[in-house]
Amino acid sequence: MPDDPAEASASVGLGAIIKKRWRGWLRAIHRDFGYLAVGFTLIYALSGIAINHIKDWDPNFHSQERSLTIAPIPADATDDAAVALVIAATGTGKPDDVFRAGDELRLGYSDGTNVTAIGDTGQVTVQARQPRFFLRIANWLHYNRGKKAWTYVADIYAVMLLYLAISGIFMIKGRLGLKWRGTILVGIGIAAPFTYVVLSGGPTANNAKVADAPVAKPAEPAPAPPPPDDEFARPKPRVAPPP
Repeated sequence: MPDDPAEASASVGLGAIIKKRWRGWLRAIHRDFGYLAVGFTLIYALSGIAINHIKDWDPNFHSQERSLTIAPIPADATDDAAVALVIAATGTGKPDDVFRAGDELRLGYSDGTNVTAIGDTGQVTVQARQPRFFLRIANWLHYNRGKKAWTYVADIYAVMLLYLAISGIFMIKGRLGLKWRGTILVGIGIAAPFTYVVLSGGPTANNAKVADAPVAKPAEPAPAPPPPDDEFARPKPRVAPPP
């Protein structure tokens, strides 16, 4: 114990202040971290939904395809002349890559646009893709394909999320807090992912399915076809009838 009564009084006073106000400080920091996390959460939540359904669509680009017909390209036209005819009709500009074989002409562009022209029919197909608004950048950040600095920014955001999750448990006291409602909701939130892992089999479920799958037996060779009739072949030996 401190010998000085003033120090003892100050220590008790500080402890009383912390005990009385810690929940208010917790809420204040929770509030400020929540404001800071809005932008990050929009990026990671929206891009997470987009990437989660990557089998159903392209989350980064919107693809477009259009067809048009131009005058047939003469077979004796030079490559430059053929390219000029196609880009004049499509309006795609100077290509970054040109490939011509027979009556087929292909133009490639750095933005992913591809133009295919059939010279003798004049049929032209333009396949283009445009980056999706916001999602292209959000997915780029979510995948952490930027500079190394974004790794530390993402780590800071993860720490903020941890604080928001943990501090949220203690913000409210009583029946709406951990004494009743809070405990039930926290338990549901923890049980949901664990239950799914148990029911789905976890990360090794696909390996187990492959191992348990029946091995296809090799197909039996087809019987050899009977030899063709040969009128010059030696006749089969006679077999004596049974007694």
